[in-house]
Amino acid sequence: MKVSRLASAMFVSALGLSSFAAIADVPAPQDVPFDGTLKINVDATDLARRVFRVHEVVPAQPGTLTLLYPQWLPGNHSPSGPIDKMAGLKVSANGKTLAWKRDPLNVYAFHVEVPQGASSVEVEFQFLSAQDPRQGRVVMTPEMLNLQWNTVTMYPAGYYTSRIKAEASVKLPAGWQFGSALEVATREGDTVHFKSIDYDDLVDSPIYAGQYFKRVDLDPGAKTPVFLNIVADEAKYLEIKPEQLKLHQNLVQQMYKLYGAHHYDHYDFLLSLSDKMSGNGLEHHRSSENGVSPGYFTEWEKGALGRDLLPHEFNHSWDGKYRRGADLATPSFNVPMQDSLLWVYEGQTQFWGNVMAARSGLVKPEEARDMLAFVAASYDKGRPGLQQWRNIQDTTNDPIIAQRRPLPYSNYQMSEDYYSGGQMIWLDVDGKLRQLSGNKRTIDDFAKAFFGMENGKWDVNPYTFDDVVKTLNDIQPYDWANYLRERLDGHGPLTGGIDASGWKLVYTDKPSDAIKAIEMRRGFTSLTYSLGISIAKAGEISDVLWDGPAFKAGVSPGMKLIAVNGKEFSGDAIKDAVTAAAKDKNKPVELLVKNFDEYKTLRIDYHDGLKYPHLERDSSKPDRLAELLKAR
Repeated sequence: MKVSRLASAMFVSALGLSSFAAIADVPAPQDVPFDGTLKINVDATDLARRVFRVHEVVPAQPGTLTLLYPQWLPGNHSPSGPIDKMAGLKVSANGKTLAWKRDPLNVYAFHVEVPQGASSVEVEFQFLSAQDPRQGRVVMTPEMLNLQWNTVTMYPAGYYTSRIKAEASVKLPAGWQFGSALEVATREGDTVHFKSIDYDDLVDSPIYAGQYFKRVDLDPGAKTPVFLNIVADEAKYLEIKPEQLKLHQNLVQQMYKLYGAHHYDHYDFLLSLSDKMSGNGLEHHRSSENGVSPGYFTEWEKGALGRDLLPHEFNHSWDGKYRRGADLATPSFNVPMQDSLLWVYEGQTQFWGNVMAARSGLVKPEEARDMLAFVAASYDKGRPGLQQWRNIQDTTNDPIIAQRRPLPYSNYQMSEDYYSGGQMIWLDVDGKLRQLSGNKRTIDDFAKAFFGMENGKWDVNPYTFDDVVKTLNDIQPYDWANYLRERLDGHGPLTGGIDASGWKLVYTDKPSDAIKAIEMRRGFTSLTYSLGISIAKAGEISDVLWDGPAFKAGVSPGMKLIAVNGKEFSGDAIKDAVTAAAKDKNKPVELLVKNFDEYKTLRIDYHDGLKYPHLERDSSKPDRLAELLKAR
């Protein structure tokens, strides 16, 4: 960190500034133990106002103390700590209120002068959680809550967060039960006191609590238990059929067969079944936050589309939490992260999330293929930005650039394509390993070699690009560095893994079941590969393919589609119009659109009919995809 200070000082000098403090007067984290233990108490009972009330005792010495609110959040890969929702900050010592001052160049840092004779300061504030989804994730409802410790704590600057001890407690609404990776020390009524833990791991151990709660054992009799902790809007949604439970238990065993090791002393899935609390998917080392619709179990046949969520987040315990890109393994929550290896962290996890959903039986092989076709089409024809100006590697900057804000032309701008683009790259890697080794080596070998070591350890084991390349070379010698860089830095389609797996990406006029499910869940009509447009249920145009037929006709996102060929808009009406235009080459698809307060008619000269992606077997090659998706 001395180098960082020197670099900052040089920057100050170059600008002609008079004081180093003008940059940000925040002590750099040091790898030394913090003297004392943070005492954190959270009152989470104010359900009506959705307020978390915080009281914290921070050991301190007389002099300047800098308190930090977590900014750079693991799993978000970005400086997205919700400091805008922190309010009412008060600091005191020995019963007297102390003045605090926010650092002018680091809004997450607060400076306090600790008086002589004081050995600690008391910190109080409220976390005013979102009242509406437009303000952020709704994390408190009358039936449940999601407590994330980064939102309700501050910590002293100058230390690695792994060297700060914390003892936390929470007061829950009367009678509520909870799930968490944290271990209980004592419980007094509705107040739960947790065992002492490193602050780093406290932040990594959120809580789901609720009025309607069920805990299910996913590995009965195991020395290292795995539990599914469920909160729901109503008790009826907690009903789980034995065959559904078995599939979730299969997931645990399939993961163990893949990696041959695990990196936790126990693991807790946290799952909310709610239309009120916002959905979520966030990884932690010994738990994960997962938010789905209420009917996850009770409407099982309708929900295949979302059943890769638990496999995805579980996989992160190995990929992302235990093994983490070296530029993401920062010493505290206020040191900037770099995201250059997210195509491994998230891309390979996206790959395994879909594969392990199939191997465990959470989705059927044909459902997994339909979803793969949907993804592959994006990197065949649905991402003009990839062909024209951007690459997968550059999208690893998106958590910092866009922080998942809506984009006007996401197919052209691209948005966190290291997920799905990374998935396609790793499918390609599997095909190459099989080809080079005569099908003796596969991506399973990479998974076990790269993530499946040191069983039971759950510290962070960082890696670099060179480490990825070396492991691939140890499994099967090849020029893997150039192979990966061509796909990460290049602008070509990323569908090679489909061909290598014995399948072809084709387009027909019939939507797959996956497309139907996506349209039904999102309430929109997808015509990306025909007209080049996606339309929400009420006619709002949500996406327009850059340089596609609709784009060339003047259609843009934000317009509202009123009528198609003189008839009131509906999803069926515009599909019928596309079909009709394929039969009559002289008849364009005519759209009446509203743009602000103006109405206009736009004519799309498109005559190739409806097009939806599918995978079709190539009988000239072995079916490697079936091998990949088959249970171990």
